[in-house]
Amino acid sequence: MLCFIGLGIHGYSGLSLSAKEILQTCKFIYIERFTSYIDNYDIKQLELLLHIENNKSMTIVPRWFIEDGRDIIDQSKENNVAIISYGDPFMATTFNELYVRAKKNLIEIKTIHGASGISSLIGEIGLHNYKFGRTTTIMSDYMSSISVYNTVFENLRVGNHTLILTEYNYNNENDFFFLDPVVAINMLLEVEENIKYKILSDEVFIIVASRIGMKDQNILAGKVRSMKKIKFGNGPHSIIITGQLHFTEIDSITSLYPNLDPPLDNTVFFKDIAITMLEKYLPKAKHALENMKLYLENERNNTLDKENKGMFDVLENAEYYLLDAERFLNQHKFELGILSIGYAEGLIDALRFQKNINPWLS
Repeated sequence: MLCFIGLGIHGYSGLSLSAKEILQTCKFIYIERFTSYIDNYDIKQLELLLHIENNKSMTIVPRWFIEDGRDIIDQSKENNVAIISYGDPFMATTFNELYVRAKKNLIEIKTIHGASGISSLIGEIGLHNYKFGRTTTIMSDYMSSISVYNTVFENLRVGNHTLILTEYNYNNENDFFFLDPVVAINMLLEVEENIKYKILSDEVFIIVASRIGMKDQNILAGKVRSMKKIKFGNGPHSIIITGQLHFTEIDSITSLYPNLDPPLDNTVFFKDIAITMLEKYLPKAKHALENMKLYLENERNNTLDKENKGMFDVLENAEYYLLDAERFLNQHKFELGILSIGYAEGLIDALRFQKNINPWLS
């Protein structure tokens, strides 16, 4: 039998009676510390709690051992085997994959779910669970911060909060790493400088939750400019960038933990890319249209060229498309507005190449 045991967020003291009974039947007990941190004190207390004897082994295993899984699968065919993890085991895709492989090998499965660090964190900070968008993780490398930045953008676009988990690496009991929230924030601000969606700045309101469920749990909220001055200590850390805030969420933020600045709906800084594009390209297209009209009118007056009538018909169609784009912008149908501008620009450029002029120049 293979048993997945969630330790919850309170360490060994959060172990359920059912989990304890199951673990006492297991010959092999593995503890993983790579999905989230379990400290040495909790591991020692687990050994004492379970009265580990000579016929049992409790082993801290590296990531590759779980991901490879062959020894675990083989042992589970003849013995009771348990894997202890922080929080709830199936919050990590590694355990889902092992679960499927064990099922395919007709191995009996027993799962003891624990309090998830993610759901506990959301409850502790007092935000509505259903208002969170996609959760993401920021690592130390720059490419990771670009992905996180895009996730924040997509969540803010629909008014959702963003939960950003920060990097945690474990090699051995004396070598583990937590990405500092201030470093993570500065990485995202650097991406803002390069991409310029104008969603992140020193004025954005964030919440930083550290060591949820531990004795030294800490939650602090405020604007980025205030939070960059704070030393948050050891992790694990999470950063929450708030979207639209319900009045009950504002009440929770101001009542449950310290605030360096008043809560803020960060969607006030948000402007959809489509709106930005419409506001940028619509005036340019109108300007090009007027320049092309002037050119054709001058040419018609100077040469009495009757064939210009067909070109004016093309420009008229381009003008209709630009009027459509303005209407779609006012109706918040931004994608249709961009499409209309594209059609108008195509017609203007068709005349541009035919006449060998550039109406886009001032």
